[in-house]
Amino acid sequence: MSKIALVDDDRNILTSVSMTLEAEGFEVETYNDGQAALDAFNKKLPDMAVLDIKMPRMDGMDLLQRLRQKTQMPVIFLTSKDDEIDEVLGLRMGADDYVKKPFSQRLLVERIRALLRRQEAVSGDAVGAGPEAKVMERGNLRMDPLRHSVVWKGKDVSLTVTEFLLLQALAQRPGFVKSRDQLMDVAYDDQVYVDDRTIDSHIKRLRKKMRSADPDFSAIETLYGIGYRYNEE
Repeated sequence: MSKIALVDDDRNILTSVSMTLEAEGFEVETYNDGQAALDAFNKKLPDMAVLDIKMPRMDGMDLLQRLRQKTQMPVIFLTSKDDEIDEVLGLRMGADDYVKKPFSQRLLVERIRALLRRQEAVSGDAVGAGPEAKVMERGNLRMDPLRHSVVWKGKDVSLTVTEFLLLQALAQRPGFVKSRDQLMDVAYDDQVYVDDRTIDSHIKRLRKKMRSADPDFSAIETLYGIGYRYNEE
């Protein structure tokens, strides 16, 4: 049973969503502000967190930033209906996905299940895990899905589930172009729609993390209007 942390200052959302998730077989912990959630997470982490952005004491952005200093557990943001800035900033800070308010609870459940499946696939725990679970080496890059580890020029790089899957997809075939649609298929289930901006934001953060290990990192090339390509160094 996966444990989901739901963090929102709207008690109606906490009550209704937690009831839905529990009915779907999840264990749910609820918090009405970011600080309360952080205090609990410092003692024991859940399997995934669903965070509202605008909250008292500590908002979702601040909470995510603190979480990413210690864990790459999956995070879904709940964003305002028309606030695209929240979506882009949240993804660039390390969220794996977002759902706009007001939202269908069925959609949220599907997003949660999809993200947990992606995490399972990356860790190699999925039944019948295939070649994607094997250690991959491409020049200066070494990826070990079973340990969810990425090493670039001997330095560890900590990636979220989504970032790991995107890098793995690109590096599997150096020199070949992956369109945004192809990368969406890798990182998201078929029933989950995301737009180009989502993939671009993940790639931007992925590059930033790789450059923190190597300021000269340039293996991921953008082909404007086409997609992305991994060039082996």
